Amino acid sequence: MVLLVVDTQKLITNEKLYKFDMFVANVKRIIAEARQNNIEVIYVRHDDGLGSELTKGTDGFEIYEKFQSMKDEKIFDKKVNSAFKGTGLLEYLIDKEEKDIIIVGLQTDYCIDATIKCGFEHGFNIIVPAYSNTTVNNKFMSAEESYQYFNEFMWNGRYAECITLDETIRRIR
Repeated sequence: MVLLVVDTQKLITNEKLYKFDMFVANVKRIIAEARQNNIEVIYVRHDDGLGSELTKGTDGFEIYEKFQSMKDEKIFDKKVNSAFKGTGLLEYLIDKEEKDIIIVGLQTDYCIDATIKCGFEHGFNIIVPAYSNTTVNNKFMSAEESYQYFNEFMWNGRYAECITLDETIRRIR
């Protein structure tokens, strides 16, 4: 089992996110529990390329202060929504013979959705802890509606197991 922390970067980890405080508390707890129980924590960062605010080399590109990686933890950078496409993450997990992935991070309706579905297609067992992914409003749905749509309808039982924070912690231990 590994913990994948997706796109929790300074520029986009802010109060505009749905249930921001709960999200931050839950992700911090999951990271701490993973480390205490020798579950590898792997980070993914999104690079929108030159001319964007979310570009490698900018402060906003770096991981949010409360989720900082440890020196020996791996970080994979991506240029598309899926953490598995062209990053080396897929090959790394296959080499390690990992099958179970806990996924947390940003944004529910973009990179989390793509990463969960691609992970499923590659044969991984995906675990999504409640209120450990989030997003902002878009022109079609509120952030709350997006969260509920993906976590309660789209992913659960199809692409992933969407479970409580307590159940996630129990499995980590």
